[in-house]
Amino acid sequence: MRGENHMMLVLFCLIVFSHFLPLVNSNPQLAPAFYVFGDSLLDSGNNNLLPTLARANFKPYGVDFPGGATGRFTNGRTVADFIAEFLGLPLSPPYLSFRRLETSTGLNYASSTCGILPETGTSAGKCLNLDEQIDLFEKTVREDLPKLFKNTEGLLEYLSKSIFLIATGSNDYSGNYLQPNSYDSSRLYSPLSFAQLLTQSLSQKLERLYKLGARKVITFEIGPIGCQPAISRRYMDRYGQCVEEINSLVSLFNDQLATVLSRLTSTLPGSAFILARDYRLTYDAIKIPLPMLDGQFRYF
Repeated sequence: MRGENHMMLVLFCLIVFSHFLPLVNSNPQLAPAFYVFGDSLLDSGNNNLLPTLARANFKPYGVDFPGGATGRFTNGRTVADFIAEFLGLPLSPPYLSFRRLETSTGLNYASSTCGILPETGTSAGKCLNLDEQIDLFEKTVREDLPKLFKNTEGLLEYLSKSIFLIATGSNDYSGNYLQPNSYDSSRLYSPLSFAQLLTQSLSQKLERLYKLGARKVITFEIGPIGCQPAISRRYMDRYGQCVEEINSLVSLFNDQLATVLSRLTSTLPGSAFILARDYRLTYDAIKIPLPMLDGQFRYF
């Protein structure tokens, strides 16, 4: 990501940090582990090992990352990388390409093109939908992590203090609902009922994470996908920079997501399901970019 996209990545971090600070203490390492779930915003290399066209293990990806093109869908670090550094933890390695018993500081299960619904993203090849990502996390909890702890109580305490990050849902729109030639979801569901389908499904998956031991969960809103070049350029003559009709679709999801996370926090003992409100900040960053200084974007 370059220019305004990199700027938005930094803004994402600031949003998460502002929500996250009340949950942690003042120790240099703010949590024992950081577990990551989602799509291309957070994928750190899982798709490299899947039979899919959606890979980022070649240039220009990774040109500003110390490890080069690792499979991250950005020129540099992902928002998950920034947060891991903020927590005082190593970057969470991709689950599929790491010897998992060697780490207790977290793993990354994110997979580009996939989403909340199992069919989303399959037109590009194999990806890990959110249920499959949680399946892998369950395997981590049931098979790998117990070997690193003396007893179940120690494992549960570790999980309760760990941080879980989720960014998913945008592909369910851009790669499913808005692709009527490949998927029939837009014919089966109204915009409101599709948002309800997604949030109800996501709620069930979050409850599943809770049952596996997760207690501190940060979930991103879906960003203004109507402003993504891949979408907006289709309608440039009619709409300009952003297609507000498409943005309104994800706003329905975001509104319901806030309600879902609030309900989960109030009903699941000891939990904190936090909404990272990045939609408006991202939208404003696109519409009113930061000033240029000597031909470069000014970053925070």
